[in-house]
Amino acid sequence: MRDSQGGLFRNQCFIGGRWVGANNGASTMVFDPATAEPIGTVPHAGAEETSVAIEAAATALAAWKRTPARARAGVLADWAHLAEARIDELARILTTEQGKPLAEAMSEVGSTIAYLRWFAEEARRIDGRILQAPAADRQYLVMREAVGVCAAITPWNFPSSMIARKVAPALAAGCTIVLKPAEQTPFSALALAALAEEAGVPAGVFSVVTGDARSIGQQMCGSTTVRKLSFTGSTQAGRVLMEQCAGTIKKLSLELGGNAPFIVFNDCDLDAAVRSAVAAKFRNTGQMCTCANRILVQDGIYDRFTEKFLAAVRTLQVGNGLKEGTTQGPLIDERALHKVEQLVDDALTRGGKLLSGGRKHVLGGSYYEPTVIGEAVPAMRFAREEIFGPVAALYRFATEVEAIALANDTEYGLAAYLFSRDQGQIFRVLHALEYGMVGVNTHLIADEAAPFGGVKQSGLGREGSREGIDEYLETKFASIQL
Repeated sequence: MRDSQGGLFRNQCFIGGRWVGANNGASTMVFDPATAEPIGTVPHAGAEETSVAIEAAATALAAWKRTPARARAGVLADWAHLAEARIDELARILTTEQGKPLAEAMSEVGSTIAYLRWFAEEARRIDGRILQAPAADRQYLVMREAVGVCAAITPWNFPSSMIARKVAPALAAGCTIVLKPAEQTPFSALALAALAEEAGVPAGVFSVVTGDARSIGQQMCGSTTVRKLSFTGSTQAGRVLMEQCAGTIKKLSLELGGNAPFIVFNDCDLDAAVRSAVAAKFRNTGQMCTCANRILVQDGIYDRFTEKFLAAVRTLQVGNGLKEGTTQGPLIDERALHKVEQLVDDALTRGGKLLSGGRKHVLGGSYYEPTVIGEAVPAMRFAREEIFGPVAALYRFATEVEAIALANDTEYGLAAYLFSRDQGQIFRVLHALEYGMVGVNTHLIADEAAPFGGVKQSGLGREGSREGIDEYLETKFASIQL
């Protein structure tokens, strides 16, 4: 444990209101991706511990479900207040285990707080309806009630905000929930659990189990007690979890992979497009499901865009996220680095032109140079796979129709971006894009007040906004004979 992580650093699971280790005493070491040094250990729990957490959630459900919405909202608001008071600690823990620059970590924790506050407010907006019955002596009621015990599995790339996006609406709706954080980044989850305990979240309402992803996931999916699973991660893993949940017909929220097109038309504000393209591509070292995976630039401005884009990319400062001035940290681990190297090699063998970067950074470890590859074509793996690294692939297109076809030529449908000054073109392309979220002349698409999610094989359901709490509610109809 490092002194800089202060009082929020926890190295035990939080189950049923108690801080506990794995039943067999096993633990897993977590490493700082910036230095490869150990940060600390967490329990390597599995099915047994997960079962205990689920039982605790089931025991706590009845009382929490009956707790007035105003009181549930108060607990969430207190949780947000405590997180805001400790934002510096939370951000340092996040950067230490995940690698992103401290400024980005601060922004993410700010988003965490915003989701807690948003759903504290939404708790008091859960309502029902009175329908017109067919007879005077009958009353029709529509009520919305908590789904019940829920489970959540969160990723390593946003180890704080993804928790709030799932746990806050669950608690606001009156559900209880068991969380399995990513193995690479458990400490942000445990720090939030410590603050939840301090805020007065009752024992069993929120538990965190660290450890073996497969056995924990199987226990969550196979449990008849768990009525909903929320997962953020790869499409491949989402398919597996969906299959495992089939036997118990759970409600599912799946926020899966993406292959976002970033379309730049001839008449756009070129400088604005370049700024947004750099942000949408290189934030979090390109490790985002909404990352600009394919930058499609119209012929008329391709060369000018490339020149300005390269100049901006060359200003990025690679280094330890805790060091002032760093704008790009390391990749999460050596496995991620190896994938990026393979994708770059594939692009170059298929005719791509290396314009910048293209190799491991001199810092070593899992650092990789900000990379730009020109003249990308659909035959490259970039077109089918998430890069999840600091590599920008630039494609040429001639017409609006061609751009739309290229953009939609993927199994994914999470996020897309387009830059144009032509209002007619904006709406034509907006309606034609097969994506759940579209940024028009901006890369900013994530906000607690906006629904987040995709179509096609990028997932099911929405997080954030009013839709986010709907995912944790069931509809009950009553026909009453008076």
